[in-house]
Amino acid sequence: MVLAAWLVAMFFAANIGASGTAASMGAAYGAGAVRRKWMALFLVSVFAFLGATLGGGRVVSTISNGIVPSRLVTVEITLIVLAAACATLFISNVVGVPLSTSEVTVGAVVGAGLAVGHVHTGRLAFIVSMWLVVPFLSMVLSYLLGLIARRLDPWVGKRGRAVAAALHVVLLASGCYEAFSAGMHNVANAVGPLVASHVLTVHAGLYWGALFVALGAFALGGRVLETNAKRITNLSVLQGIVVSVTSASLVLAAALGGIPVPQVQATTLAIFGVGQSHIGLDVWRQKVVRTILKTWLVSPLVAMLASYLVIEAVVMGSYVPLVVSIGSVVVALLYWSMRPQPALRAARAEKPAWTAAPVRKGQAADRHDIV
Repeated sequence: MVLAAWLVAMFFAANIGASGTAASMGAAYGAGAVRRKWMALFLVSVFAFLGATLGGGRVVSTISNGIVPSRLVTVEITLIVLAAACATLFISNVVGVPLSTSEVTVGAVVGAGLAVGHVHTGRLAFIVSMWLVVPFLSMVLSYLLGLIARRLDPWVGKRGRAVAAALHVVLLASGCYEAFSAGMHNVANAVGPLVASHVLTVHAGLYWGALFVALGAFALGGRVLETNAKRITNLSVLQGIVVSVTSASLVLAAALGGIPVPQVQATTLAIFGVGQSHIGLDVWRQKVVRTILKTWLVSPLVAMLASYLVIEAVVMGSYVPLVVSIGSVVVALLYWSMRPQPALRAARAEKPAWTAAPVRKGQAADRHDIV
């Protein structure tokens, strides 16, 4: 059981590296400060490892004992918590959506707390409030600084190659700074439950977690890096610096206070903020943005529910919640598959678009004739 918990935790750490940590170099890669994907991922790995080993201890303490008392956490519960969080994060990595590892981990830990009957509600309420405040503040600051960057971009373009090269160095350094803060913050999500159940000490957990976060970022982080770098909005060098420095500073401040905040959301919403300063509200109308927002809302609830149901069934011996939940999902799927087709779809099926009567010049088109 101990070995299984350790293996799941390290697999989770690798997925953390592939998701939230890999996204930290998205601004630098998107703006062209580093042109090779493997080089961007390598730099993420190195600085995430340094951040985790040098400053990840406070967030580990919060995850291991700040939400659910560690005396109630067994190795069996730890394994279930890690499996629930890891499964949620792995699915998001396959899809290529940058997902907050803090949210799924805290969600899984809260599910365990609900099952054993003890959650520090005051501490949890403060953490959840920070999930809203930090990303929103990151977006607002990036929007304001993005307006300044937009005004300076033409001036930078006239300064020649020397200025452009210097700004690329600054952007690359800011990406490394962001990766450092991500490692400092994210490693706790994988090793915190192990520390709670006394499988690992804090010191050993930081080093093992940092190693697998770094490996995951380098080997599996390519798709999330592409999403943050190029699928949301194009970034200039100055805009990339704004994104990296803003989000990294906020996440670093939270990590120093031991608060697990959504680092990937801070980074992604910083990109949204810069995008709004450049192209306006159209940045929110993109399909990838809607997918990211839906995943952020659903994922911590899914992790919490999965953790709670499995612990209730396996540890507490109560299978009723699990059976009811599975039955509800089956009924919902059956209803979805058997529901009647909307009238518009039926109309389209009866009268395809290519059978519509042609509209003569100067004649108004009937909206029922043209789909």
